Amino acid sequence: MSRSHAKSARMIIAAGALVLGLGFQARADEISVTQWGASLYGAPFAVAIEAGDFKKAGIDITGIIGSAGGGTSVRNILASDTPYGEVATAAALAAARQGLDVVIVNAATHTVAESTLVTMPTSAIHSLQDLVGRKVAITSPKSTSEMVFLMELQQQGIDASKIQRVVSGGYTQGLTLLEQGGVDAAVLIEPLSIVRKDRYRTVIRAKGLLPPMTTSVGITTREFATAHPEKLRAIIAGRRLGVQAIYADPVAASKLVAKEFNMEPGLAEEAMQNMIEPRMWSEGAISIAELNRIADGLKLVGEITETPDWTKLVDRSFLPDDLKADQ
Repeated sequence: MSRSHAKSARMIIAAGALVLGLGFQARADEISVTQWGASLYGAPFAVAIEAGDFKKAGIDITGIIGSAGGGTSVRNILASDTPYGEVATAAALAAARQGLDVVIVNAATHTVAESTLVTMPTSAIHSLQDLVGRKVAITSPKSTSEMVFLMELQQQGIDASKIQRVVSGGYTQGLTLLEQGGVDAAVLIEPLSIVRKDRYRTVIRAKGLLPPMTTSVGITTREFATAHPEKLRAIIAGRRLGVQAIYADPVAASKLVAKEFNMEPGLAEEAMQNMIEPRMWSEGAISIAELNRIADGLKLVGEITETPDWTKLVDRSFLPDDLKADQ
């Protein structure tokens, strides 16, 4: 073969490889998950990616787009070529109220067990009742941190107006306020509560105090659901395999989560083990009772004024057959 012919052959092969590569990339998908790497919400996705569960289910999820939550998560989903993601239920409801084309297709997490309230070790605060007339740091108005705190007060019959809520801007900022004496207690969430467990004393845990409620959901657009139902079913099925793996072997699953989240393995294992008993992660089945409980909490913080009409927001048709019934 002449040099010119050899060069032409190499160019054809390279072009073919490029086309194949582009074709593979076109078949790969990225999805969005709120608080990715910062909380345990997305643990099933981390496990499913590392274990190859999505490929088993028929889809190639190559990466996760993370966000700080709220409207940012929804915007990430709507802007994606594969507009599916997990968001806080409150964010999904807010998007629907704004007229955005979103539909809830699976439940994701259904507990607030990762939430705690802490104080300084030498503090006189030992119960929620001790906070009457004092100050508590929440992250932001109408946030999950405020909602959980108000639900805890309601559950114990304490008048929320008798406790001053101070907006800190974040969990770590709230801890700074606590250490500086600006507040008497601060809301906290895992895994940060584990990382700093030796610096504070826990006043109360939501775990065991508040009932199950659907705190985050999987959403997509109605357009995408109509055009690509097979992709949607594969994503939900792959995530389900990740959830099942977590409950089957939490220790092994925690190692996969640590790798994806770049977490210290011991920390990941402790955080994951803490969420096994309250069954943090749903396989996808949707419970209207649990959705109504989160709606009750959102009413407490003024995020919504009435219980949503879930029949207009929920579509169970993409769930596996054994999960389609109301739970």
